[in-house]
Amino acid sequence: MTNRVVITGLGALTSVGNTPEASWQSLIAGRSGVDCITLFDASSFAVQIAGEVRDWDPTGVLPRKEVRRRDRYQLFGQAVVNQAVAQAGLTFDDERARERAGVVIGSAIGGMTSFSDELHTIDTHGPRRMSPFGIPSFMTTTASSTASMTLGITGPSYILTSACATGADCIGHAFDQIRLGRKDVMLAGAAEAPILPNAVAGFDRLGACSHNARTPQRSSRPFDAEREGLVIAEGGAVIVLESLEHAQARSAEILAELVGYGASSDAFHMIAPHPQGRGAAQAIRGALADANVDPTDVDYINAHGTATRLNDLMETAAIKDVFGENAHDIPVSSTKSMTGHAMGASAAMEIVFCVLALRDQIVPPTINLDYPDTDCDLDYVPHEARDAQLDVIVSNAFGFGGHNAVLALKRF
Repeated sequence: MTNRVVITGLGALTSVGNTPEASWQSLIAGRSGVDCITLFDASSFAVQIAGEVRDWDPTGVLPRKEVRRRDRYQLFGQAVVNQAVAQAGLTFDDERARERAGVVIGSAIGGMTSFSDELHTIDTHGPRRMSPFGIPSFMTTTASSTASMTLGITGPSYILTSACATGADCIGHAFDQIRLGRKDVMLAGAAEAPILPNAVAGFDRLGACSHNARTPQRSSRPFDAEREGLVIAEGGAVIVLESLEHAQARSAEILAELVGYGASSDAFHMIAPHPQGRGAAQAIRGALADANVDPTDVDYINAHGTATRLNDLMETAAIKDVFGENAHDIPVSSTKSMTGHAMGASAAMEIVFCVLALRDQIVPPTINLDYPDTDCDLDYVPHEARDAQLDVIVSNAFGFGGHNAVLALKRF
């Protein structure tokens, strides 16, 4: 007998909004958060666009002194933790509550901004001028440890890192902690701040990025025949997971139920996905089997949908493999067409969007899908959001190195 696991709190900080609700309203209105890079001078770069978090003050998250000691991704992580815990109405004010909770907030790249800054300091001023807070600011675990310290949570605090599947894997492992009865409450998600020169240049050298700085909002074009590649983005998202029994005992508002988690490896290539999507299909099947959900019961798929030529073809093939003839009847959309691709944090953001889709019974669109690729022939919900009867949603996340993670949710 395993515990049922429900979602009671959401936190999100994205290129399209600084809260879950603001982000969601932008998505269903079809608004893009992609614009010209302001975080550094990108005028000499081929890639000059990104999905930045804008009009946000980190001193609302931590005291100014602490803000100076933290990497940008860590500040994003704490911001979304605060949002999620506030919505859930949780407090950790006794020893048992602290022991029966845990934190799994990951990052694919960690504190790259701080790492780059400290290297510059060493090169310019010498090694003794490096900050004593440098090492904690680099670490990929600091978002989790900061959350545990600020909330007093003494249960497990750790992360999983699986490239762009990181957020989904962190949520999947938190899910396991609760359904196995090890914990009552888990905070799970991911945060990233990858908009910096070496990351932008690196992804461009892989041939993975869109160069469309003329019309930035139209640059992320998943499943479109004229797609050029992904748009790097930043931000974070965290959800509060609880056992159903724990949530009901405190009369918490239940937003959705997490019912399945599947993970796999392509075992194929460090950058390219398996062309037939075998690993992706295996993870989707694993999530459905874990949820005891028939493929015909799925009402919407939130696609990984990066707008890279290889991913979109692979993901379409994987969906067809799993869902067969029914694949053409399931709405599939990529919210990365609006948010950009926030690396490991995207999968966590997209779970937040899926919960809100269940709440409002609305499928968010894939914008910029003007010229559908003939090899990508599913229902990608082009341009405009759509009302729909949604009871079961699948969310896909696939990463470099062949990491695949898929989550399944139900309306409660």
